[in-house]
Amino acid sequence: MTDHRHDDDYELTPELLLRAYSVGIFPMAESRDDPSVFWVDPRTRGVLPLDGLHIPRSLRKVVRQKRFEVSCDTAFSEVIAACAEPRPDHPDTWINASIERAYTQLHEMGYVHSVECRREGQLVGGLYGVSIGGAFFGESMFSTVTDASKVALVHLVARLRLAKFKLLDVQFETEHLLRFGVTEIPATDYHRRLEKALRVKAQFPSELSEEDEDSALAELLRQSKTQTS
Repeated sequence: MTDHRHDDDYELTPELLLRAYSVGIFPMAESRDDPSVFWVDPRTRGVLPLDGLHIPRSLRKVVRQKRFEVSCDTAFSEVIAACAEPRPDHPDTWINASIERAYTQLHEMGYVHSVECRREGQLVGGLYGVSIGGAFFGESMFSTVTDASKVALVHLVARLRLAKFKLLDVQFETEHLLRFGVTEIPATDYHRRLEKALRVKAQFPSELSEEDEDSALAELLRQSKTQTS
């Protein structure tokens, strides 16, 4: 279950967002057209293991074959706009204009990052999230081509491992994330892990050489637990 606290009284600023994430809460909107936000404080939190990520065998093949051109922080505005678009499985979105504006400001300040997947130069998938200390808070992802958002997630984890991040918070356990080994932990455990992660001085590696990226991916694929897909 989740606790909601509505807040219509003040502007969603980057500073407010950073304070909220540091204590384990985050904003959502009821719909794209609803100007207000509510704060979410889950009683259980979905986290993905940075060590021991499950990667289905078919996805390992896609990653190794480099079917997508993957980059970071080169198209944040396009990624968050695509995440806010309605989809068949999500006819409405929790990303309203206020959220989009505030996270764009945080991106410009270096606290929000995007991972982009392109095919023949066309953006076909990606994700974005908030980075504070050694904690990364995954916010949303999208895909218009099979496996694009999954490949983005694998690349995200490889980079977080390389930079010695300690926590990948994905908020909720979803069917999409179950195949990667997401687990739900009680809020008390989450807050302990969050406090430790926030004390770590980690820097999200937006730019990597091809050699470093290939090495990080190879290490992740070697250590990941596989499952038949």
